[in-house]
Amino acid sequence: MKIFIMRHGEAEHFANSDAERVLTERGKKLSLSVAKSAQEMGFSQFDKVLVSPYIRAQQTWQEISTVFSTDKVETCDDITPYGESGQVFDFTLALAEVEKLDSLLFVSHLPLVGYLTAEFVKDMMPPMFPTSGLMCIDYDVEQQRGELLWNINS
Repeated sequence: MKIFIMRHGEAEHFANSDAERVLTERGKKLSLSVAKSAQEMGFSQFDKVLVSPYIRAQQTWQEISTVFSTDKVETCDDITPYGESGQVFDFTLALAEVEKLDSLLFVSHLPLVGYLTAEFVKDMMPPMFPTSGLMCIDYDVEQQRGELLWNINS
């Protein structure tokens, strides 16, 4: 199974709440650039996409959905910056089994994206994702072992 983990694009620093921060023009541009780089590597179709409910993550998906495609996009309240990586990891494995997923893209936030990456790649320290950063993990569900295949930074 291929797990793709992306951090939202660069966002404005101030808003009424953290959840309401919007992408900057630079954030939109760089997110799209990262998506195009992944597409050039042959990765643009996903069985499912899970997106944080925060505006900047939703806007990131709107931008990259012009390059990436899927039939199943869901807003997932568990993948906000305050999400618990262990719970998201367990949820992902259950979801993959029930829905027979071969690929899954998360559009989320720090620190969750780093901790979630380390859940899938056990011998890895949680990486610091730049905004618009995207990592691809090849995860063997039966062996419960993952390997980082590549990452793209904006």
